[in-house]
Amino acid sequence: MSDISFSNKLVLVCHVSANKSFMFQNLKVLELASVLAGPSVGQFFAELGAEVIKIENLNTGGDVTRTWRGSCEQTDDRSAYFCSVNWGKKSVSLNLNSPEGKEKVQKLASKSDLIIASYKPGDAEKLGVSYQQLKVNNEKLIYGQITGYGSDNDRVGYDAVIQAESGFMDLNGEADGNPTKMPVALIDVLAGHQLKEGLLLALLKKERTGAGSFVEVSLIQSAIASLANQATNWLVAHQLPTRQGSAHPTIAPYGDSFLTKDGKRILLAVGNDKQFINLINILSLQTFNIEKFSTNTMRVSNRKELNTLLADAIGKINSDEFLHKIHQHKIPGGIIQNMKEVFEMRAANDLLIKEESLIGVRTYVGKHSDSSVHMDLLPPPHFGEHTEEVMRYLDI
Repeated sequence: MSDISFSNKLVLVCHVSANKSFMFQNLKVLELASVLAGPSVGQFFAELGAEVIKIENLNTGGDVTRTWRGSCEQTDDRSAYFCSVNWGKKSVSLNLNSPEGKEKVQKLASKSDLIIASYKPGDAEKLGVSYQQLKVNNEKLIYGQITGYGSDNDRVGYDAVIQAESGFMDLNGEADGNPTKMPVALIDVLAGHQLKEGLLLALLKKERTGAGSFVEVSLIQSAIASLANQATNWLVAHQLPTRQGSAHPTIAPYGDSFLTKDGKRILLAVGNDKQFINLINILSLQTFNIEKFSTNTMRVSNRKELNTLLADAIGKINSDEFLHKIHQHKIPGGIIQNMKEVFEMRAANDLLIKEESLIGVRTYVGKHSDSSVHMDLLPPPHFGEHTEEVMRYLDI
């Protein structure tokens, strides 16, 4: 079967109207990844129009996140966790340990433009799905691989451990508390973004030269590359960062939060002297000795005293009035919200994907003037839901 007939027959993502242009409408993606990092990349391409087939292990029940349910969660084989990064895909269940399963996935790979994989080093070779094995029948193949610690280290990479080893946990938490893991698997998310960047560069190279590519991203390097100013606090300033809650190490009041009269907790992010002066005026604190807070350096040095002063003043004003005033004067600040409140915001509503009883969140938020990037996606698939359909269309 030719690639053209494959593309025409196998509509994997959604019903696309003829008058809409999607960036990756003709791109065929094979996802050999599970959990969060790799699948988030698969959903990214699905959101932009690609045809995405998710291969799941027939012997283990598929992507392990299908079983990651909360204690009170009542879902089918599409857990809330699984639904976070698996919209717009079709699920094909195969036994990759069998000769038949290997042959099928290799045929799918030969008709794919891009592969996303997340195997522990050595496992892809055992299953016959490594880049070197698959490019034999598809020399223009782009292969994106996520590992925990690189292809030369066979340690299993899990986000929580990477958060510990990369310094994130040592930085996170209250000053007198224990190191704290972030509640989102942020290293997985960051690694997914790193892989997207690498794959987009590979697609640009292929467009220009016709050549395929191998792109590898590790969780540990993605984490270290994302330490930003905390890394240079050590490398440049030779200051070892310490835990200090949500407070910023070099700006004040930035990240500090205060209770209003009506019990709302508002976080401030005052980034310059002008914003601070406006804040003082709003709170009628001009009569206090604010000389010791006149510069950011002095505010950082006197943070504890400053926060006591601000807490007392902010505690005497209702949140609506305070927010109105600081926003009017362009002072960054906002209420600390729970998930329910987050998804009552217009900004969040614009990112929602809906299909019958399921609701998801898009992974790509960019807006483009010359093409449409928001399309209706298939809901997260049941395990192996599309196996027969895909095999039939591919004559396998």
